[in-house]
Amino acid sequence: MFDWDLLKMKAIEPYQEILEVYLINAKNYVNGHCTKYEPWQLIAWSVLWTLLLVWLYGFIFQSESLFSRAKKKFFRIIRRVPIIGTKIRERFNKAREDIVKNLSFLKGDMEYVKNLPAEGLSTSAILERLQDYSSLENSHWQDGKVSGAVYSSDEKLTELLVKVYGDFAWSNPLHPEVFPGVRKMEAEIVRIVCTLFNGGPESCGCVTSGGTESILMACKAYRDLAYEKGIKFPEIVAPVSVHAAFEKAAHYFGMKLVRIRLNKKMEVDVKAMRRAISRNTAMLVCSVPQFPHGVIDPVPEVAKLAVKYKIPFHVDACLGGFLIAFMEQAGYPLDLLFDFRVKGVTSISADTHKYGYAPKGSSVLVYSSKEYRRYQFFISPDWQGGIYASPSIAGSRPGGIIAACWATLMHMGENGYVEATKSIIRTARFLKSELEKIKGIFVFGNPQVSVIALGSHDFDIFRLSNLMTAKGWNLNILQFPSSIHFCITLLHTRPKVSMLFLKDVRESVTQIMKNPKARTTGMGAIYGMSQTVPDRKMVAELTESFLDSLFSTDTCQGSQKNGSPKSH
Repeated sequence: MFDWDLLKMKAIEPYQEILEVYLINAKNYVNGHCTKYEPWQLIAWSVLWTLLLVWLYGFIFQSESLFSRAKKKFFRIIRRVPIIGTKIRERFNKAREDIVKNLSFLKGDMEYVKNLPAEGLSTSAILERLQDYSSLENSHWQDGKVSGAVYSSDEKLTELLVKVYGDFAWSNPLHPEVFPGVRKMEAEIVRIVCTLFNGGPESCGCVTSGGTESILMACKAYRDLAYEKGIKFPEIVAPVSVHAAFEKAAHYFGMKLVRIRLNKKMEVDVKAMRRAISRNTAMLVCSVPQFPHGVIDPVPEVAKLAVKYKIPFHVDACLGGFLIAFMEQAGYPLDLLFDFRVKGVTSISADTHKYGYAPKGSSVLVYSSKEYRRYQFFISPDWQGGIYASPSIAGSRPGGIIAACWATLMHMGENGYVEATKSIIRTARFLKSELEKIKGIFVFGNPQVSVIALGSHDFDIFRLSNLMTAKGWNLNILQFPSSIHFCITLLHTRPKVSMLFLKDVRESVTQIMKNPKARTTGMGAIYGMSQTVPDRKMVAELTESFLDSLFSTDTCQGSQKNGSPKSH
């Protein structure tokens, strides 16, 4: 019998001899070189080089790329250059003034309350004052002229929710032994949503305060799972179109968000996602649908990656979860699966306060197994106040919201959700088909649910947003690429609302096309400008000015063009 092992040994013997010679020569060279130094010098150099290499490794391998950090450093230096920095600061201040000028929160001679009243006000006096606050609202939402924001205004449901919240206003799920009814309702909400998304007996979840918290909790769970696996720098691999809450989660939890480009259909590029997967990948993400363009990512294809590489896979259905779950029954079946029927999907988030029609803020996060959910829990076993445990970010939570959410699910019932979905999808499909006929604008991708995003190759699309705002509409402004979108709700399914929307779009586009190259003004111009600013830190600072103004109680003397006092 032929001895293959012996043949292999003889074949590699010459190479072993050569290698040994090289190793001996290398050793002699190093030893000879080191004889010029004293032992303490060798130790010192070893320590210094080790520290240098550790520092270099930490400098290069961070959650933020070296290029991104270098770019920020470059712009910081540029802004300190005397002449250039002064010009930048002047333009920055002008832009900030424009942002504040476009914000108007007060009417007439209204003043901010800055101190507690010396004596508590009567019920009638409080209700009278609340009428003034109510008058500040944009009344157009009741006419169906606002994109998203308000998903139902059914009077009977509103009356029910007010009554339910009042009955449970003082309840708190943090104390299940005191409020067992709220605990029962919360568990039932979770089980209902698990059933809607075809979860098995092991599926589970929790109720949160909104889509952002649901996303944060999923990321926190998968981060801790990654830590347990030995991953020191967990990464979230997600489409660039994914909700900003994933970036917030990465910021809060010390993770890195790896953004994956979209294809021409505005879906995530699955091949690019596969290439982005590394040993640090803690989770994959898809949206059904994504917020900017209303397009559904290819969940089954990404799920195959999740199974192949054994990575948790989160499906963000915060926006359309309570539509897609009923679309097949409503007569609008989707051409792909998206829920727990897809092997590899490990969690799903869906907002009950959107198309679930529950009051703000409530959302549900569900997992395929308790093995995932346990990583989102926070438990402090050694606190002097006792063992502290909470399933989500909040400690105390409003039991009234949970009760109102449960009541909404019971009030709507399966048939109610199917009929609502039918009305919304029918309206969305009609609007999409009509908008595609208007020369000068186009629809991004193939939106199948409730969001329609518009762009233009002929003019700045933000001009259309400005003209529609002047007609009383409130549309969402998007960037990268420049676009606007309209999120259809039950308010838009009422008679004549969609026809009025199309009429106003046609008239606005016709007006714009008379001079398509004209400059954009107002907030549209500010938004357009922000996309061209390479220093994103400056854009963030401008946005901080907006957030600051939301909490400001300083009122400038004088009036704006609309008669309202300025608010800083």
